[in-house]
Amino acid sequence: MLPKTPAMLARRWFASAAPTQAPLVVKNSRILASVILSRPPQITRDSTGFEKAYFDYKEKLERQDASTFPTEFYFKKGSIAERRWKEEEAERLRAMDDTSRSLSEAIATAQQKLSADETMSATITKIEKAPRETEADKTNDIKSLDRALQRTLYLIVRPKQGKQPWIFPEGAVDSTEYLHEAAERQLKETCGKDMDVWFVGRQPIGLYKKAPTQNVEESGSKVFFMKARMFSGQVTPSEDVSEFAWLTKEELPNYLSSDYYKAVKDSLADL
Repeated sequence: MLPKTPAMLARRWFASAAPTQAPLVVKNSRILASVILSRPPQITRDSTGFEKAYFDYKEKLERQDASTFPTEFYFKKGSIAERRWKEEEAERLRAMDDTSRSLSEAIATAQQKLSADETMSATITKIEKAPRETEADKTNDIKSLDRALQRTLYLIVRPKQGKQPWIFPEGAVDSTEYLHEAAERQLKETCGKDMDVWFVGRQPIGLYKKAPTQNVEESGSKVFFMKARMFSGQVTPSEDVSEFAWLTKEELPNYLSSDYYKAVKDSLADL
């Protein structure tokens, strides 16, 4: 086997080194890939007054047309279970004649009466509902994902360099990359690798154009927005990020510039 000369080793090192790709520029505009990363709602939203009235009306119609319930088949005569059912049934019948009361309210009233009875309270399975408002909601912790559980949250960041405005995570596209590849890379470089993220397709869902600044030798830019969803994890900001926030659609206009928000608002969920 021939010995390796310094020239051969040098050629091998240069061949294996990853070449630095130049940012992609098209018609004097830098091409940037941005990620609209969302956390979907975690709980169902509160029903509106109209929705509650509709569901109650539908439930009462179904009950009105339903067959008679065979109590003697399901309950032993004189048992506590039969007594509990009769109390609930009496409240439901009153609610059927009262359009201002829902069947759910009738059941709640019956449960309160039964809880006051020591004999009956032991047979009732008490269920404590978790609050729909979290501590993060009370303190307005915009970095927490444990807030606005009924709404979709979107990730925005604030770069450290200069007085940069809030933006979605973005970065330059290399001349050898596809948009979705650049978006995935920039998200990991900017916000860390501690998030389980799924990119929805490989096509951009929005475009923001920035014209070149006058009297400054700086090219314009075209930002292509890619859609992604986060399932778990949290942001680990890089050194280039000074702040980050998880915000609802209604909160975004308070942080993003008007032109920037206008370019993406139609791509954001209303819930």
